[in-house]
Amino acid sequence: MKFIDEATITVQSGNGGRGCVSFRREKFIERGGPDGGDGGSGGDVVLEATADTRTLYEFRHRRLIKAQNGGYGMGAKRHGKNGNDIIVYLPAGTLVSNAETGEIIHDFVNPGERFVIAKGGQGGRGNKKFTTSRNRAPRFAQTGEPGETLIIHLELKLLADVGIIGFPNAGKSTLIRVISSARPKTADYPFTTLTPSIGMVQHEWGEPFAVADIPGLIEGAHEGVGLGTTFLKHIERTRMLVHLIDASAIDPEDPLAQFDAINRELFLFSDKLKTKEQLVVLNKLDISGADEKADAFEKAMGGTPVLRISAASTAGVDSLKEKLNQAVNGTDVDE
Repeated sequence: MKFIDEATITVQSGNGGRGCVSFRREKFIERGGPDGGDGGSGGDVVLEATADTRTLYEFRHRRLIKAQNGGYGMGAKRHGKNGNDIIVYLPAGTLVSNAETGEIIHDFVNPGERFVIAKGGQGGRGNKKFTTSRNRAPRFAQTGEPGETLIIHLELKLLADVGIIGFPNAGKSTLIRVISSARPKTADYPFTTLTPSIGMVQHEWGEPFAVADIPGLIEGAHEGVGLGTTFLKHIERTRMLVHLIDASAIDPEDPLAQFDAINRELFLFSDKLKTKEQLVVLNKLDISGADEKADAFEKAMGGTPVLRISAASTAGVDSLKEKLNQAVNGTDVDE
């Protein structure tokens, strides 16, 4: 399934049914009087967050969502049938805004959240409702109220506790494979990962937590270079970041070049990312010469904690999982 994280659709609630103009006609009953029933109300368009879907792929071609109209009122004071509501299921993490004004309407964070995006029109009253002492035989009824029509923009921002960031080939996909249940494609060329991958990490204590591999970050990403801003927005919802760096590719003359370049892209994209917690992790320590380059990096960081691992050989991975678990779930109660 192709990963779709934005869509623009039109939602339209049902129109209210027309009220009925009718008079009671029965043998041996003279002047039976008005008995036109009310029209039914139109159906609502309801948005609901669910954990059963992870993309907006369904809306790639489904651009109009319309609820059922209310039924017409009938004689004998029979009420028209109410239109059925239509429920639109969205992935948790979807931000809904008015496509014309940009105003945020609702932010779906948790599965099960519901929001009525378009309210159905009320049914019109039948002529029975307009009977008065001065007008005992009204020959008119109300038309139903029209439903609401709204063009909305859906934007999916993945929900994960931990986001793994870094240049292509830093080893993000390999890392998420060894620490979680995710199985992204891996290969030795840039942009192997074209869609975000989310995996659940289970530790000996604490609740399982979600880790997301955020692909496609290179210099100029905030301006659309490479995969551009396509996945930068997914970083905003994470609780913390693992900043993964290929230790074998560190330049001893400028050890922080990779680290600074990625952070520059994050900070230019969103001010929110300036204060997000980062755990700096040097990867590929199994490659010859990587240890010396890692030493230069740590010295340049001036005391900031740095973790060394090899995702390929899993060296140091257990320590990384422990630190992530502590950050997400808090300190181990047994300590």
